Amino acid sequence: MATLILTIRPALVAKPFHLAFTKPVVTIDGIENETTWGETEFNLKSGAHQISVAFRYRGQRAAQLAIARREIVLDNQTPHVRLTAQLGARNGSSFTITGPHQTTSPRLYGRGHG
Repeated sequence: MATLILTIRPALVAKPFHLAFTKPVVTIDGIENETTWGETEFNLKSGAHQISVAFRYRGQRAAQLAIARREIVLDNQTPHVRLTAQLGARNGSSFTITGPHQTTSPRLYGRGHG
């Protein structure tokens, strides 16, 4: 088992709007997870995983906007892996996923959810 620590950030200029009217959506291996802006933890088995990050307007159930996709490979040698998903500043921008940033402790970067 390994922990994916995912930080999801809206663009600074649009942060108040996104905090009030949108929710991020993380899909891991085809399983959708509606989450919150900020840091979230997912416990995953070792191996390859398909990750996508998007957002939707509150109250919507199907639409996903600004989708970015990434494959990561987790192993037992690295128990905690950090990714950051940053939404672009322009309307119509996608997320950009950076990382992995490997660490030995999830608490090194703040509190986690999960």
